[in-house]
Amino acid sequence: MKTISNTVNNSEFIIDTSSIGEANDCVFIDIETTGLSSEHSYIYLIGAAYFDNSKNSWEIKQWLISSPSEEKEMLTAVTDFILSYKTVVHYNGNSFDLPFINARCKACGIDWDFANMAGVDIYKRVSSLKHFLKLDSCKQKSIEAFMGIQRDDENSGKELIKVYREYSSTRSEDNEKLLLLHNHDDVLGMLRILPILNYTDIFFKGVSVKKVQTNIYNDVLGMSKKELIISIALPSSIPVAINYNANGCYFSAKESDGLIKVPLLHEEMKYFYSNYQDYYYLPEEDVAIHKSVSEYVDKDFREPAKAHNCYTRKVSDYLPQWAPVEFEPFFKRDYDSSFLYFELTDELKTNRDAFKKYADHVLKMMYNSK
Repeated sequence: MKTISNTVNNSEFIIDTSSIGEANDCVFIDIETTGLSSEHSYIYLIGAAYFDNSKNSWEIKQWLISSPSEEKEMLTAVTDFILSYKTVVHYNGNSFDLPFINARCKACGIDWDFANMAGVDIYKRVSSLKHFLKLDSCKQKSIEAFMGIQRDDENSGKELIKVYREYSSTRSEDNEKLLLLHNHDDVLGMLRILPILNYTDIFFKGVSVKKVQTNIYNDVLGMSKKELIISIALPSSIPVAINYNANGCYFSAKESDGLIKVPLLHEEMKYFYSNYQDYYYLPEEDVAIHKSVSEYVDKDFREPAKAHNCYTRKVSDYLPQWAPVEFEPFFKRDYDSSFLYFELTDELKTNRDAFKKYADHVLKMMYNSK
């Protein structure tokens, strides 16, 4: 077995683990195997990134074996090494790396698994953002490309199985370099793509509102339209500027600043009373009134209200909202309409907390609009 150690040169990028835990507590791991089945294949290379306090630097350590007879030695060394950390970080390791290591430890008679360790699967966190970031896939190389990260390795893990088989027979230095480079770039890549997790903060940590204003513009047909513009501060700086559209709303962000645009409708909407049994509907006026005041209305001009006509009408400025209902009372154009709105009142216009709530509401809608 060979053990190779390298210091990470991060002069061109910052490694910030605040989104997953303290640097001293985290170890990043990636494995290379001779196949996808842990029953019929084995692990030939494991890479780990960790912060070395004595050097005040990030280090990458790799364990490489040349035959299956060395697998137990490698797994023993790696598991002993991992024991000094609280959190294991990986990319799609919940589905592959961790179960594979556990299975191979069991096959080698090593009493070890990851059950007692905290874990962070970067892939699991990023995959929910695929549509939002407009990614073709959530493979690690795709995330690196999105962030403009260049890697020296050009091979896939599958392609390197053949390279490893040649290496195990010939001990070729060229093959060894290819194997180590691929694993090294995978481990280093995890450190470099950590800022991708800052996008999830937009939805789960909430934003702060800096400014709110209305704007009038002409659409592509030349019709005058109104919109609400909310300038926001993001909870974490994002590495790549983005923009996204959903349900007529627009979001853009760069670094720590963002902008939300929402259509502001000026029209007549209806508020439907839920307890329609307590109301009469007045056909001539197209409105419902409570039975407690119905004595002032001639019986010929009223009828028992039904769910679909038990409403009052109001012309005002309205903003859209999506289930679950965040702002009440909510208005609709018609009883069967699935679109919900709330009135932009004078009181609401000065309520910064309400606009923060609404900004978060719009962003959650976008997050769920797959």
